[in-house]
Amino acid sequence: MRKITKSAIAATVVTSTVLLSGCGLFGGKEEAKQMDPPQNEAVDETVANGEKPATEATDQEKTATETVKRDLYLIDENGLVVPYTADLPKRDDAARQVLEHLVAGGPLNEILPDGFRAVIPQDTEVDVNLKDGTITADFSKEFSNYNKVDEEKILQAITYTLTQFENVRNVIISVNGYPLEEMPVNQTPIPADLSRADGINIDNSGVVDITNSRPVTLYFFVQNEEGEYYVPVTKRIENSGDDRVSAVVNALIDGPNMGSELISEIHQDVKLLSAKMKDGKVTLDFNEAIFGAFNEEVISNHVINSLVLSLTEQPEVKGVAITVNGSEVVTEDGKSLTEPVTRPANVNTGSF
Repeated sequence: MRKITKSAIAATVVTSTVLLSGCGLFGGKEEAKQMDPPQNEAVDETVANGEKPATEATDQEKTATETVKRDLYLIDENGLVVPYTADLPKRDDAARQVLEHLVAGGPLNEILPDGFRAVIPQDTEVDVNLKDGTITADFSKEFSNYNKVDEEKILQAITYTLTQFENVRNVIISVNGYPLEEMPVNQTPIPADLSRADGINIDNSGVVDITNSRPVTLYFFVQNEEGEYYVPVTKRIENSGDDRVSAVVNALIDGPNMGSELISEIHQDVKLLSAKMKDGKVTLDFNEAIFGAFNEEVISNHVINSLVLSLTEQPEVKGVAITVNGSEVVTEDGKSLTEPVTRPANVNTGSF
């Protein structure tokens, strides 16, 4: 676990490329209306199933120069699965396109950030078929040419990349048309209803009773020479009745357990005084420790980002407002946090 120092906080604030704009996170008001996961966009089921799209050639020519933001889940230098938002050419077969961009040596090479790598072995051919919310990702035999230590990461990256579309709920993995019940190298079981509920960068440390705990996905960040980026981590926490919001916040206060590369700016002396929910808006009231190293009474963007990204993983949470001892507080940019901050359409949209 890594809790960032006061001097490092100051450096982080200066170099941070992830800032608030309006009431949204990482983007303007238009972006703030979208939620992820999943994105407010569906995959064309006809095209995903290998049929010709019902569009005119002129429409195809028109969209050939258009781009759209897609989330690609890659492996970073620490072995973590990380979302990276890329501008890809707009295509009807969006699900196949994002899967192709996960193949090593493929089109991703032109935009691959330093320190990151694709998750699917080189020369693997891919295909997709979508039916009733379940997408089958079919691979050629080259799919088996990976290191066993990457096996669970590959499974998570494929699942999260494909389920960014609102009409894709579950994933089936197949090779040459034959569905797999386990991964081919290290025999990791593949659930029949594989989905985001199975987690990402799973951290089971500190769990005493699996049956009396449940998974939540928390967001911490990594800093390197290239910049900063957020990493989702699925961690098991003790069941705490219906108060899921407080459970998530307290898990963030506890900080990351897996690896010193993950950073949290939410110090362990932070106390959540209350959490109130109304119409999808959560208002969190903290003690003064939430200000961290700031001399002025402002809250770090990294603190806000971690709270918003983590809490909006809960389907009932649409926005997060923050107060301190019941009083209004502001961001580094001087914006009030009594208005809810919503989740961005994409995470890690800057270069890193």
